[in-house]
Amino acid sequence: MRLNADFSQPVVILPGDVPWVPSPLAGVERQMLDRIGDELARATSIVRYAPGSQFSAHGHPGGEEFLVLDGVFSDERGDYPAGTYVRNPIGSRHTPFSREGCTIFVKLMQFAAQDQAQVVIDTCAAVWPPAQLSGLRELALHQHGSERVLMQHWQPGTQGSLQQYPGGAEWLVLEGSLQDERGEYPAGSWLRCPPGFAHTPFSAEGCRVWLKSGHLPA
Repeated sequence: MRLNADFSQPVVILPGDVPWVPSPLAGVERQMLDRIGDELARATSIVRYAPGSQFSAHGHPGGEEFLVLDGVFSDERGDYPAGTYVRNPIGSRHTPFSREGCTIFVKLMQFAAQDQAQVVIDTCAAVWPPAQLSGLRELALHQHGSERVLMQHWQPGTQGSLQQYPGGAEWLVLEGSLQDERGEYPAGSWLRCPPGFAHTPFSAEGCRVWLKSGHLPA
């Protein structure tokens, strides 16, 4: 399968644009955002676990990172409530499940070979320092080489300056609404923009976003 596999092209997926499709495991559904491959794939997805569902034991040959959007995601290492950001390095294994049900944003097989960090961050409990831009707070989640992962909280009425992304960028809007000169992106929107992309973001009502940059192939 090849879905949104041309990384030289921008992709904007708004809430409701992508259907839920069943995974091979009962009670686990996916919204596929981009994908190269079949079950073993370079993939970006929203994954929904019904209460009491689980996925079979599996490894991460190219690493796994995820953000828990709602509910509680679990594996044999522990429980990860909404707002938890996790990176499982290349070669790791687990057996995920959810007692009460959950939704996660997950990226597979996208780590640099040298990136072996194991990361678990409760973003709800963390302190979000103010950024240089007035009205913006940022929480750093991970950095390796040019790749940078963070979360941002925009106060209502925050106007950003021109931002340039030589290595591309990717956003998931978690709350509120983000805007730029190209349009408006309400909660649930996913954007992937190619290397060389630039824009001037702002938020009239305020928002919270997950942002990754510097990671896309040229």
